Amino acid sequence: MPKSHPPAPTASPTRKLAAIGAIVALVVAVIAVAVAVGKAVEGGRDGGGAGAPRAAASGPPQEDPAQQKMFDDLARQTSRREDGDPLAVGKKDAPVVLVEYADYQCSFCGRFTRETQPELIKKYVDAGTLRIEFRNFTIYGADSERAARASWAAGQQGRFWQLHDELYATTRKGDALAEDKLVDMARASGVPDLGKFRTDMKSAAAERALKRDQDEGYGLGVQSTPSFLINGRPVSGAQPTEVFAQAVRDAAARAAKKEAAGK
Repeated sequence: MPKSHPPAPTASPTRKLAAIGAIVALVVAVIAVAVAVGKAVEGGRDGGGAGAPRAAASGPPQEDPAQQKMFDDLARQTSRREDGDPLAVGKKDAPVVLVEYADYQCSFCGRFTRETQPELIKKYVDAGTLRIEFRNFTIYGADSERAARASWAAGQQGRFWQLHDELYATTRKGDALAEDKLVDMARASGVPDLGKFRTDMKSAAAERALKRDQDEGYGLGVQSTPSFLINGRPVSGAQPTEVFAQAVRDAAARAAKKEAAGK
C-alpha cells in the first residue's frame, strides 16, 4: 500500500493530446521492439519461455533530440502534479512521474499492482525519485466504470489507495463489482462514511473525473490496459518489475543531466 500521497499544473486540452496520439501509438511499438519486451495481452500466456518479456538492457537508450523532445512534451502534457491528488502517490516535484492507465477488471493491471508497484514505491517513491499517478481508463463496460467511480469516491475520504489495492487483490469481474460488493470493499478499506461513499460514487463529479481520465487516454491513443508513461516514455503491459525499475532509473538520470545543464 502506498505510504505517501500528494499532486500542480492541470492537464492539457484533449485536442493537444490528440495531435500527438498517432505518433505515440507508433512510439509504443518502436520502444517495445527496442527494449526487447513483449506486450502483455489480456488473456495471454503467463510465465517464462522464449516469448516472455525481458528487462531492458542497462544504460539509458539513445534517441535523437526530436524524439526526446516529444517524450518531454508528452510528460508535460500528462503529468498533472496536482496538490492533494488522492489518485497519486509520491512527491509533487519528483523528477520522474509514472502515469498508469488501468481498468479494475484487467488481470494484468492487478498483477502490476500486486507485484511491481510495491517495489517501485519502496525503492523510488519513498526515496523521492518517483511519483505515480493513476488514471481510470475503463474499457470493459459498466462494471469497470462503477468500480472506477467507487475508487474515486474512496479518494474523497482519503482511502483511494486502500480500495484500489482491495479491488486488485484478486481479479474481480461482473457481479463481483456490483454496488453492494463495492460498499463492502470500501468498508474493509476503511472508508469512514459509507453513505457519502455511495453518494459520491453516483455523483456528477465522479462522472467528470472518469471522463477526464478517459479523454486523456483516448487522446493519447491508449488502446489496452495497463498502459504507462514514464516521463512521457510509453510502456505497454505488465512488464517485469525490472523493466519499470530500469525505465525509472533512466528517466531520473536524464532529469538530473537536464537539471545540471540548466545550471
